[in-house]
Amino acid sequence: MNTENTANDGLWMENVTYDELSVGQSARLVRTVTLQDIQAFAAVSGDINPAHLNPEYADATMFHGVIAHGMLGAALISALFGTQFPGPGTIYLGQELKFTKPVRIGDTLTVLATVKEKNDEKKRIKLDCQVTNQQGEVVLKGEANLMPPTQKVRVQRVQAPNIQLFDPEARFNALLDKVQALEIVRCAVVHPCDAGSLSGAMDAANHGLIQPVLIGPEGRIRRVAEEAGINLQGAEIISVEHSHAAAELAAAMAARKEVEILMKGSLHTDELLKAVLAQPALRTGRRLSHVFRFDVPLYNKPLVITDAAINIKPTLLEKADIIQNAIDFLHVMGVEQPKVALLSAVETVSPGLPSTLDAAALCKMADRGQITGGLLDGPLAFDNAISPDAVRIKGIVSQVAGQADILAAPDLESGNMIAKQLEYLAGANGSGLVLGARVPIALTSRADGPMARVASTVLAVLAAHDQRRKNQANAWKQG
Repeated sequence: MNTENTANDGLWMENVTYDELSVGQSARLVRTVTLQDIQAFAAVSGDINPAHLNPEYADATMFHGVIAHGMLGAALISALFGTQFPGPGTIYLGQELKFTKPVRIGDTLTVLATVKEKNDEKKRIKLDCQVTNQQGEVVLKGEANLMPPTQKVRVQRVQAPNIQLFDPEARFNALLDKVQALEIVRCAVVHPCDAGSLSGAMDAANHGLIQPVLIGPEGRIRRVAEEAGINLQGAEIISVEHSHAAAELAAAMAARKEVEILMKGSLHTDELLKAVLAQPALRTGRRLSHVFRFDVPLYNKPLVITDAAINIKPTLLEKADIIQNAIDFLHVMGVEQPKVALLSAVETVSPGLPSTLDAAALCKMADRGQITGGLLDGPLAFDNAISPDAVRIKGIVSQVAGQADILAAPDLESGNMIAKQLEYLAGANGSGLVLGARVPIALTSRADGPMARVASTVLAVLAAHDQRRKNQANAWKQG
């Protein structure tokens, strides 16, 4: 909240004792309510009433929009009492409140408290409380009973803990918005014989993203659906005996352009990718690689990590393909010039660390046009890649350091550990995709939840439409 107090500004707070108070004496506090204030209050209080958090629901109410919690205004009254008037040492005994008008995002509230009565015997006071908005309208009023401090106190202000707000549903909805205007894409779901992969495919279908073609043992698929309560309405089922056959048929259908996306079900990743590579029509001449896309609570934009799933110890030229795949993917996501941080343990080139030599060579390859469309820098340690403070402290001059879009890991082990740490320790929401073939491959983990599976499908749909545009452009040139 933006704050404007009439007293006690600066590093210290000084109270007003009972003897210093007089009837008619008043103080005020001014704050502007933001969306973040409402979200923070909901997080702390547990009051997730959709009138405060769901714009679509709130628009249909009598208030025609999101409103702040009533008790958020009451909390401002408490803040005035506890920090300023009477201030430190005050004991709050009771409060009567009447809510007269809704408080909306952007309203500037003025809290005014005026001493109404003093009780010398009990050393207590009664105050009139009034909260008005920027138009002078009373939004909240009432009467408070306090036991003010009797001894003068001057204490140093304490910095309140920071609350980092992260709304995974809002981030998810923002990602969904990217595909709302796109046509549904036909998708081969390969061997969806467990509840996770089958529900993920049908959830994506229910979001209007794909037309699912379920390829696998039909009896087993239907049994899983029945046991898990998954509705298969609208899905096409092509029955094959086992996962090998499902992978081969799905790849063949993609090669014939009968489907535009492949989605991994309950089979090994190697099994699916082997079938894809066996189809010459699906090859691009570039190495297959995987990208993780993360929404990280403490990072100001989506973060891509590559490769953390396919290439175990990539060579220099394989790293060039991996990076180019990731750059091209971020172009699809709307990032015009992705910033690529080439990770190592240090930010200086060292012959004892091969990853630093590769990073330097990759930067030179980008200078010579062998990698295009992005800004590369490295070697960079992880902190230097994502923390402007670390960059400033270490005196690094770079267009990439501290603001990376892509973290290019030196090998699968380190990339996978970074990805898992972001997910399980930092609370990041992840999704993933295999790139480098003629069709995108949505690659999910058995541990992924429904939101992650649908998010991976969104990435695949965006990549499929980009590939469709490229195919149409090539056909036009050839024609």
